[in-house]
Amino acid sequence: MTLGNNIKKIRNDANMSQEDFAEMFGVTRQTISNWETSKSYPDLGTLIEISDSFEISLDILLKED
Repeated sequence: MTLGNNIKKIRNDANMSQEDFAEMFGVTRQTISNWETSKSYPDLGTLIEISDSFEISLDILLKED
């Protein structure tokens, strides 16, 4: 899986909309869409926030299968 797919899976597993996820991390819904489609990527600080918020290691979040 790509980082974008991992973010989408985390969001879906938490039953969150893109809007909810965006609010949680202080970005726009479009930014979440771009992350999930790998058009852009979160900065390191946001990756750490996602990792901490959902108790997923950065290693798992960033690695592809």
